[in-house]
Amino acid sequence: MLSPFGDLETSMWATSCGAATEADHRAREILTRVGDKWSVIVLYQLGEDTMRFTELLRTVPGISQRVLAVTLRGLERDGLVSRTVHPVVPPHVDYRLTPLGETLKETVTSLVRWTHEHLDDIDRARESYDETNGGPPRRPAVPDSDLRSR
Repeated sequence: MLSPFGDLETSMWATSCGAATEADHRAREILTRVGDKWSVIVLYQLGEDTMRFTELLRTVPGISQRVLAVTLRGLERDGLVSRTVHPVVPPHVDYRLTPLGETLKETVTSLVRWTHEHLDDIDRARESYDETNGGPPRRPAVPDSDLRSR
């Protein structure tokens, strides 16, 4: 059976030994991009239609201009989104899913649908967890070494 990171036995060995393969690293990198909170929402919006930057900004609540720009650049770099600049004044830029991005459309739509179908279930699970454990889990503290590298 295949894991998300390649051959199951190879990945299990690599994980237990701390020696992930190049394919494992590449798969994790792609899953990190595609599974990012903003990327999923942007991919979902672009699955509906070609959109301008400002349209995306309006339809993705809570995203800043900078984060949207970085998200779009990453998706463009990975070949999932195309950017078309129209030579007019003021500049007009369209974003759309590429054929590769279109292959994610069904998966992203299913994930969004699943989320909406299970909102109440997740809320109940969270309430139960919080009651049992005295509140939501705490975020781990950022080690000093991580702060220095920023």
